[in-house]
Amino acid sequence: MSQPLAHPEPAPAPARRRARAGRRRPASNSAASDRATFWHSLRAEWVKIRTMRSTLFVILGALAFAVGLAALNGSSAGDEYPDLSPADRAEFDPLETSLMGYLVAQIAFGLLGGLVMTSEYGARTIVPTLTSVPRRARVLGSKALVLVGVALPVGIVVSLGAFLVGQAALSGAGAPHLALSDGAATRGVLGGGLYLTLAALLGLALGAVIRSTTATVTTLFGVMLIVRAFAPALPGALGDGVAKFWPPLAGGRIITAVRDPDALAPWAGLGVMAGCVAALLAAAFVVFRGRDA
Repeated sequence: MSQPLAHPEPAPAPARRRARAGRRRPASNSAASDRATFWHSLRAEWVKIRTMRSTLFVILGALAFAVGLAALNGSSAGDEYPDLSPADRAEFDPLETSLMGYLVAQIAFGLLGGLVMTSEYGARTIVPTLTSVPRRARVLGSKALVLVGVALPVGIVVSLGAFLVGQAALSGAGAPHLALSDGAATRGVLGGGLYLTLAALLGLALGAVIRSTTATVTTLFGVMLIVRAFAPALPGALGDGVAKFWPPLAGGRIITAVRDPDALAPWAGLGVMAGCVAALLAAAFVVFRGRDA
């Protein structure tokens, strides 16, 4: 006589559901991570920055301020040049005169970099972004790379436009001026573009840490303009150290043609600025990786 086959007792329904969910969740995360390659992340970030309305306004505003200030500074400095003393004429810097608009343009570029991050937190699109691309290093790296791709050519165009307009104003007033083929001029235009790109990356790092557009802009004003204004009032060695090594002040030496013995050389100053921005980006990544969206 045949014996009936023994079947295992089925697991309780809640236990089966938990088991299935536990098996599916890792597979889903892995699949999302594998599907979203670095190239996909780059394309997504490019679409975001290209479709932000603020991107065009920030770029046009930076260009208008830089070129407008170059025209005003060049015309004013050219008119005053005949009345300068010999010592003041020796320190007259036509390159810095035409590129001083970077003081305003750096805030605009920093704002653009901050918006790349803070706009996602403001609209809560950061949640689907991190769901699609779970690897946060890939997200932040893509944002930084796309931002450099936009800020560097625009920064060079802004510097070039300000240089040409400022030198034309100086030339028209009969004051000393530079040609674009001069070594200092080429360095100032290219270096000005690099400086503005670093300002944008600084804004990105601050935006990743602060996550608020208003607070990011306020911090940019403090770091880039307020410290610069108060540095001469600081006492003794502290004031000298801030004037020489504060990153935006050191980096700004790249747009000067007259060497200041109390300041860093142009490329050394830009190196200080680049090192500071790299350190802030590393800190921003640590914060970005460890916090909830």
